[in-house]
Amino acid sequence: MSASGGTKAIVAALAANLAIAVAKFVAFLFSGSSSMLAESVHSLADSGNQGLLLLGGKKAQREATPQHPFGYGRERYIYAFLVSIVLFSVGGMFAIYEGYEKIHDPHPIEAWYWPVGVLVFAIIAETFSFRTAIKESNAIRGGLTWTQFVRRAKAPELPVVLLEDLGALVGLVLALGGVGLALLTGDGIWDGIGTLCIGVLLILIAIVLALETKSLLLGEAAGLDEVKKIEDAIVDGDTVTRLIHMRTLHLGPEELLVAAKIAVATDETAPQVASAINAAEERIRAAVPIARVIYLEPDIYDAAAAAAGANPAKTPGGSGH
Repeated sequence: MSASGGTKAIVAALAANLAIAVAKFVAFLFSGSSSMLAESVHSLADSGNQGLLLLGGKKAQREATPQHPFGYGRERYIYAFLVSIVLFSVGGMFAIYEGYEKIHDPHPIEAWYWPVGVLVFAIIAETFSFRTAIKESNAIRGGLTWTQFVRRAKAPELPVVLLEDLGALVGLVLALGGVGLALLTGDGIWDGIGTLCIGVLLILIAIVLALETKSLLLGEAAGLDEVKKIEDAIVDGDTVTRLIHMRTLHLGPEELLVAAKIAVATDETAPQVASAINAAEERIRAAVPIARVIYLEPDIYDAAAAAAGANPAKTPGGSGH
């Protein structure tokens, strides 16, 4: 993912959410609508989430240290995970509590034009933010579906902003429906039901975000296309005769570790092997520029040992990926 693209989407979402949060809270003060209060807290939580994403991106740029020799790229995953927690607790649980209270103690909405006007404004602003996130995502999404993009993206910022904006738009429609039904029927319980639905929606989105960022925190391999490019780049057919086995790991969204055991010709000298390894590393970096940490171990391929090994990938001289 382009870091600048992710930052642009985050800044657009932050600007929209701050303006919307203020407008929604003013509407709540004038109308007493619980949907407006829940939505103002939702937008405030989203603003905090975008702040967390920006902070995570900044911290991830720190140089590697002896204590953290592979750098701080995973800071972006940690802060994205914090976003899911904030969305669940501050956004979802608060909305459910507020909806429950309103259902048990309903009261009519006053100055209806405030919540309706603010919701229309919020839908326009969120649509602008959502459009920016879609545009930046399309630049790197390729042929993936939106579900595949959210699940496979190694950079967390755009999927987080996409899901937040989608949740915000759906939440605004729910809030508008709750307020509208409360005004039409004169029964404030509909406002509470709308608020309750917003809470459930936010919790579901938070769970999806938590599961996806948890996978990134645990450590994910390179994508299938990148793995294929690395495999093709390693073997030169001369000194490096085959790839025995390989492991990849994302140290951050834009930094990949590659560790592989490679088979070399039996009649090669140590300088020739060293030169072949250096050349293979250059080919890998040319094919996959984010492959910044590469460890290649030369070995002599033994077909008999590979066939006999219980776990070929762990057998010296064995084969398998």
